Amino acid sequence: MISDKLKQVILKELELKEFNLQDETIASQVPGWDSLNHINIILAIEKGFSIKFKGLEILKAKNIGDLQKLIDSKVPA
Repeated sequence: MISDKLKQVILKELELKEFNLQDETIASQVPGWDSLNHINIILAIEKGFSIKFKGLEILKAKNIGDLQKLIDSKVPA
């Protein structure tokens, strides 16, 4: 399940007031999520969650749910 914090980071970065993000949502389904904004979203997530991603980790994330799992694996419980 996608956290509210992750939803807010993505929506803020894309300047969207509302969008129904689900675990299965892929970047191409989200308005404004292109290759440049992808970088900005990843940087905003790193800053917002105080974590760092490796390039290969990002490439393995196929949807928002995968991205949430990656965040969860890096944020201390």
